[in-house]
Amino acid sequence: MIDEIPDSARYEVKFVGEPQRYHELELWIRLHPAGFHTSFPPRQINNVYFDTPDLDAYAENLSGASARSKLRLRWYGATDAPQRTTVEVKRRRNHLGWKLLFPGCPMDLGRQAWRPILARLRRALPPEGRPWLDAHPMPVLINRYFRQYFVSSDGHVRATLDFRQSVWDQRFHSRPNLRFHANIPDTIVVEIKFQRSDHALGSAAVAGIPLRVSRNSKYVIGLHSILAPLGG
Repeated sequence: MIDEIPDSARYEVKFVGEPQRYHELELWIRLHPAGFHTSFPPRQINNVYFDTPDLDAYAENLSGASARSKLRLRWYGATDAPQRTTVEVKRRRNHLGWKLLFPGCPMDLGRQAWRPILARLRRALPPEGRPWLDAHPMPVLINRYFRQYFVSSDGHVRATLDFRQSVWDQRFHSRPNLRFHANIPDTIVVEIKFQRSDHALGSAAVAGIPLRVSRNSKYVIGLHSILAPLGG
């Protein structure tokens, strides 16, 4: 049975550009007729992505499945010992996306092994959150990047600008690996987000952006950068 799409679902339109276009793209956002302005201070975002041993979530994304999900643990700021984390199930149906959010647990990536981290994380999850971790029990990668936040003057359209992404492979490590990072393409990602009811406003907001729409999953791109050496 396919779950109903919740009212909170929104369109998420992504564009990818080269890093040298950062100032051009930031200026495009700030001068946009929609009146985008900073809605939140820039910050570092950190994620642990989980999957099955067969990388089913990765395969779903590659195949373009209309209904797909990703599981990640997220925290903010330049720390490897966050006291506050959130488990996010990022769900997607065609062009609409939404999240299920659950409280995570404190952890210390520099001192703890994955087994106790996962055991503590599972205990912290409410009953409705545990099946997601049980179904995707393997830490696959850690990524981090910086994000700028913008909102239109009417508050209906949001834009984010992501840059300086780094990725670390976790698949064959009993302890979190933050020493040996993968070589990942240096790109900038612009994402425009708006509710279903604001489709006309959102479509107008993306008009004229000097980039092409792109399917861009940080998890997929990060995993590609990890698997590339193995594939030659």
